[in-house]
Amino acid sequence: MKELSIDAKTENLDTVLDFIANELEALPMKLQTQFTIAVEEIFVNIAHYAYSPEVGDVLVRINVGDEVVIEFEDKGKPYNPLEKDDPDISLSAEEREIGGLGIFMVKKIMDSVEYRYEDGKNLLTIRKSVK
Repeated sequence: MKELSIDAKTENLDTVLDFIANELEALPMKLQTQFTIAVEEIFVNIAHYAYSPEVGDVLVRINVGDEVVIEFEDKGKPYNPLEKDDPDISLSAEEREIGGLGIFMVKKIMDSVEYRYEDGKNLLTIRKSVK
């Protein structure tokens, strides 16, 4: 499993995406794009909300095999994004409540999204089969 520890700041997003892209370069472009969308959504949410207004670090781990597993670990405020209700996508953008669309997309494009809080850390894991 490869890992990257980096400050949870939006200006570090490109570094995180490059780290992930480097590990996924052998995969079909469609899968690479799906992981890019998911990683961007999760990292930006951590950067905006986990430590606000302070800055902390996030540890990003990736393992590539028959499935890709990416884990995000931060020591910010406990928050389980999976507890938020899915947005009602039958409503127009103007009628929908703000927020929740990004994690909804992540749940739709990944095989599984798991959250746990342990030892003072938020751990969010995404998985997708690449076979």
